[in-house]
Amino acid sequence: MILRQLQALIGGIYDVSVAHDVYDFLVTDRRRLPPAVRSHPTDEQLVVASANGELGVSLYLDPGLLDRLQRADPLESLHEGNVADYWTALEGVSHFVYLAWNSGHDKPVSLLELELQAEIDKFVASWWLLKRQAPGRFPAELMRLLFERTRIDPALAAGREEIYRRASRYAERFCRRIERALRERGVATEREVLTELRRFYRLTDARKREHIESLE
Repeated sequence: MILRQLQALIGGIYDVSVAHDVYDFLVTDRRRLPPAVRSHPTDEQLVVASANGELGVSLYLDPGLLDRLQRADPLESLHEGNVADYWTALEGVSHFVYLAWNSGHDKPVSLLELELQAEIDKFVASWWLLKRQAPGRFPAELMRLLFERTRIDPALAAGREEIYRRASRYAERFCRRIERALRERGVATEREVLTELRRFYRLTDARKREHIESLE
């Protein structure tokens, strides 16, 4: 079950756990989404609603996307043919885990923060995955694929293009710092990077941006 494995991958990297299984919140039939978001042409969408102090969450993923990932499992072999689908699914799971973890600690989450963390998760989780699949090879192409070749689709952004652009800029700056450290390839360096990632994950939205802006 790939989504559960992605949840475990993110949880392991950041040393976080949530009491919920992502599959309990998964929606694959677009007709079950609220009317206000049902028409959005996207393969992934986190739907959040709050009422009477209770938080309701659903993660929509297109069934065709899940079928493709089952046929070409990125957790077995991540390559150019499945990386886009992998990042789409990973983004959804990242949103779910981050929202659930922060909700469990009574911490509010902004859209910018949610998108920033998802972009970082794409880089970090992909790096750890490729390191396991191809030991000794440094996946230098990740930064280029994530931050240089990726474009924001206005139809998908639904008027939130600036938020996505800001999240991408912040994430790129942070991930370049992480990439420089990981290039040293030492076990001690990887431990230091994990410590930094876990500390960063727990910062507030404002503190995350302050930290990134302080990087050289």
